[in-house]
Amino acid sequence: MFELVRITYIYWAIDYTPKPSFVKLFELARITYIYWELNALQNLNLNDCSSLQELFISFEQFSTLQNLHLNDYLNLHELPTSIRQLNAFQNLNLNDCSSLQELSTSIGQLSTLQNLHLNDCLNLQELPTSIEQLNAFQNLNLNDCSSLQKLSTSIGQLSTLQNLHLNDYLNLQELPTSIGQLTKLQDLHSNYCLTLEELPTSVGQLTTFQDLHLNYHLTLKELPTSIGQLNALQMFNVSKCLSL
Repeated sequence: MFELVRITYIYWAIDYTPKPSFVKLFELARITYIYWELNALQNLNLNDCSSLQELFISFEQFSTLQNLHLNDYLNLHELPTSIRQLNAFQNLNLNDCSSLQELSTSIGQLSTLQNLHLNDCLNLQELPTSIEQLNAFQNLNLNDCSSLQKLSTSIGQLSTLQNLHLNDYLNLQELPTSIGQLTKLQDLHSNYCLTLEELPTSVGQLTTFQDLHLNYHLTLKELPTSIGQLNALQMFNVSKCLSL
């Protein structure tokens, strides 16, 4: 593992350095430019690199990369389209990337992606419909994405999705009926979704569903009777739903 501090410029090429599997550049507030040539990397941590203007990364050089952490990357507006070249990629963390407005459609080509964390991406407008192509996807976190207007119906194509977290999703008025197609879904957290008015009856089709959290829903008026079909349900929280 390499841990670098107090630098503003990095040039890292495989001809001149060892080939690390883990690079950590955490909280490098001064860094403005990075050039990479690393082809054995598995884990890359760029959390809180607040001065980094752009990812100067051609991801085809990172064929072994599995985990990418870009939390608190305040100047990140978009991901390079070359991210589709990550054939072993599993985990993408983009929490608190407040300038991120959209994800590239190329993310749908990440056939091994399992986890996507987008918590507190306050300006994220929408998810690309190409996410329906993620056939290894297990966990999607969209907590406090206050600009996200709705969930695309394409989310129903995520046949391997197990956990969906939508806490503090302030503009969410409804869940798409396609959510009933998530046959592996076990856990739905939708606390503090203040404008959500109802759940689709299709939730009754979620035969593997175990945990449902709907706390602090001010406008949720009723629950569909199909909830009674959730034979695997173990945890059901509806605290502070004042309109129920």
